[in-house]
Amino acid sequence: MRSVGKWLGRILLVLVAAVIALLYFGPGYVERSRNSVIEHDPYPVSPEARALHDTLIVGDWHADSLLWNRDLLARGSYGQVDIPRLLEGGVAIQAFTVVTKSPSGQNYDSNSAEASDNITPLAIAQLWPIRTWDSLLQRALYQAEKLREFENRAPDLLKIIRTRKDLETMLDLRDRGVIMVGGILGIEGAHPLEGNLENLDAIQAAGYRIVGLQHFFDNELGGSLHGESDNGLTEFGRSVVAEIESRNMILDLAHSSPQVARDVLAMTDMPLVVSHSGIHGFCPAKRNFPDDLMQEIAATGGVIGMGYWAEVACDRIDPAGIAAMIVTAIETVGEDHVSLGSDFDGSVETAFDTSELPALTSALLDAGLNQTQIAKVMGENMLRVLRERLPAE
Repeated sequence: MRSVGKWLGRILLVLVAAVIALLYFGPGYVERSRNSVIEHDPYPVSPEARALHDTLIVGDWHADSLLWNRDLLARGSYGQVDIPRLLEGGVAIQAFTVVTKSPSGQNYDSNSAEASDNITPLAIAQLWPIRTWDSLLQRALYQAEKLREFENRAPDLLKIIRTRKDLETMLDLRDRGVIMVGGILGIEGAHPLEGNLENLDAIQAAGYRIVGLQHFFDNELGGSLHGESDNGLTEFGRSVVAEIESRNMILDLAHSSPQVARDVLAMTDMPLVVSHSGIHGFCPAKRNFPDDLMQEIAATGGVIGMGYWAEVACDRIDPAGIAAMIVTAIETVGEDHVSLGSDFDGSVETAFDTSELPALTSALLDAGLNQTQIAKVMGENMLRVLRERLPAE
């Protein structure tokens, strides 16, 4: 009996060690495979482009970096965004968008809202607080806590933008030579509201200022671009849109069904954002709204964030390819309505990370854009919308 107990003890020890190894190494392995950068030689950056890039206010509407258990204050050897690499890339404003639910078998065509959720096992494996394991609201609140922790640890490098005053303070510090980045929080799909409008209070209090209505599945607010119904806004969705407008938050239509977008356009005049997408005339994929719908969104004074991954750029994801897509976007919606929306760290493979954005500036010059157009695309258009929509204080 003593020998049997000894063997059982050894088996238990091995199982415990295996679980610890899975929890320690597993999430990092998953992210390495999900958020990869294609190996490449350094991209050319002309002296003119480098000088121009150093004068730009660079802004990106979309990165999912808070989903992963990386210390964003340390320069990572994998993933696509962290604070050191943002600073290397000259980024002034980075939207940190949070994913709270992802359907099993996720795809761009059709996903069931009843599919099992990919984020639950990821949250458990990454040892997120137990309160996040079965609550989408708590997942959003926890990821906001993570960004606040980074800000508390390095207030000289990161400032969370909640108001226009915060934005102007950060920009003034940068003008005086302080190298820092402003982070703005967004939710990718409003399902963390859990069907309760009062939960928008908690989302707003946590610092969120950008609200995407849908992600990869139909939710309580309406149809997803990748859902099963193609429905427009529900009554609950209409009430949320009205609250977003009244609270001076920013509404993001990325992943919404075309009918949801049209319903939103019919009920509001505020500038609308498609945070991460491509342009249909450049890449005729379902993921990219039809050009006429993009033009209607631009007509609100809004912007379209250009993504850097294959499905929105039809595989042309090096700086020259993204620059070509941006040129087409300008031709389609106008130079005042095109922004950057990388989708970095959003389970996408890219050809460069955020530290390499000077190469995009160089590619835009090579593509024939002038300095004014480049400045608008790289960040001034984003800045205009933030100044218009954020609360004063």
